[in-house]
Amino acid sequence: MNAEEATHEVPKGTENRSTTPGSDTFKHYISSQWADRAEEIPAPREQASYAAARRAELSKKYPGKRLVIPAGAMKRRSNDTFYAFRADSAFSWLTGWGSDSEPDSVLVMEPTATGHEATLYFRERAGRDSDEFYANSDIGEFWIGPRPSLAQVAGDLAIATRHLDELPAKDAEVTDLPQDLAQDLSEMRLVKDEFEINEMREAVASSIRGFADIARVLPAIAGNKRGERLVEGAFASRARLEGNGVGYGTIAASGAHACILHWVTNDGVVNNGDLILIDAGVERDSYYTADVTRTLPVNGTFTPIQRKVYEAVREAADAAFAIVKPGITFRDVHNTAMGVIAKKTAEWGLLPVTAEEALLPENGHHRRYMVHGTSHHLGIDVHDCAQARREMYMDGIVKEGMIFTIEPGLYFQPDDLTVPEEYRGIGVRIEDDILVTATGAENLTIALPRTADDVEAWLAPHAAAAKAQKAAQIKADALAKKKRK
Repeated sequence: MNAEEATHEVPKGTENRSTTPGSDTFKHYISSQWADRAEEIPAPREQASYAAARRAELSKKYPGKRLVIPAGAMKRRSNDTFYAFRADSAFSWLTGWGSDSEPDSVLVMEPTATGHEATLYFRERAGRDSDEFYANSDIGEFWIGPRPSLAQVAGDLAIATRHLDELPAKDAEVTDLPQDLAQDLSEMRLVKDEFEINEMREAVASSIRGFADIARVLPAIAGNKRGERLVEGAFASRARLEGNGVGYGTIAASGAHACILHWVTNDGVVNNGDLILIDAGVERDSYYTADVTRTLPVNGTFTPIQRKVYEAVREAADAAFAIVKPGITFRDVHNTAMGVIAKKTAEWGLLPVTAEEALLPENGHHRRYMVHGTSHHLGIDVHDCAQARREMYMDGIVKEGMIFTIEPGLYFQPDDLTVPEEYRGIGVRIEDDILVTATGAENLTIALPRTADDVEAWLAPHAAAAKAQKAAQIKADALAKKKRK
């Protein structure tokens, strides 16, 4: 990063890399001889009408009440560097502003006789009559690039805009949503509109291409000291190419790491003969994210015990998917998957009781090998609608337009003495993204291979290519050695 040519107050933490204030000559010269800006007002983006409908729905729930929804501020990473900004999901959902949103923005819904009037407050770009455009490293365009005007955002989002300096002080102090408002917004997001469904389809499509990228490089990664990070990087490239980035920290868990549910360190070796569990999703610029897991044999072929565990997990996933339709409870999906998990682990002799006994509320022995839930809602957050009441979420009725995951798994810890040694260190999860339709459900991620046979067939060309490349390299090395002699 370059040293800051500061003519304003130096931000804390930058004193040792900042220069002294510029001279009057410098300030006059840098502020002059700039071409006129073309003020092109864009047509409203596709999401604008959907965001307006959401605001109208929210307005009905809070007649006469003033609503303040902040986007949030930049989060400091260290000293004077910051994490990439991501606006609050509720703010984005109500405005339509995604990855191009401005930090510190605030949506204010002022009550009127007929509902609410919405105004978006944000700090627009600095004019050449201010030193901000070159001297302020937080928001100056010399530092972070051009920023939009009030008129441009008003046109883009089809919403009234005002400068952040005009925001009442009491509104500027709001940093978190009241619990009742956060709850209502979560529950409003349980059923997706047409725009959201289309965005989820696109997020899934990009994620599928990201998994294909992994499949191509996986054979060459085997044996690398930090191969898990190469897997993570392959997916991250696709996510940045086609979206805002990854929707959450990618899990690239090879071998026994697959038994750690949220393994995001990704610093392990990827060994031939191991399974690698990859849990990853591309986030769109609208913030809608996929959430997909596949468990792959690194060398392209499952061992008999790996296949046995894998197919049991797939059977649980298929059973859960088969019951999804409007009218069931969300909890039914989990219970169905767990019925298969209990059945399989009992059949294998891993439980001290029968499957039926394990499934009793006072028992749950099978849950030792799958402690997490089977499903969660998905959308603008990877764990969407998290503030919804339990009776609307876990005990809620499944409705057309809901999108959620189905992700059963089996995890046999490497030091688990309740299972035979051949099972230890095997972790398998299969996760698909499901759209509830009028009569059933659609598996949005069905294009990614799911059966053990299909996974092996999918990986076979890449494994063969890697094998041929390795053979060619060995031959070339031998020929070079012979010539040196």
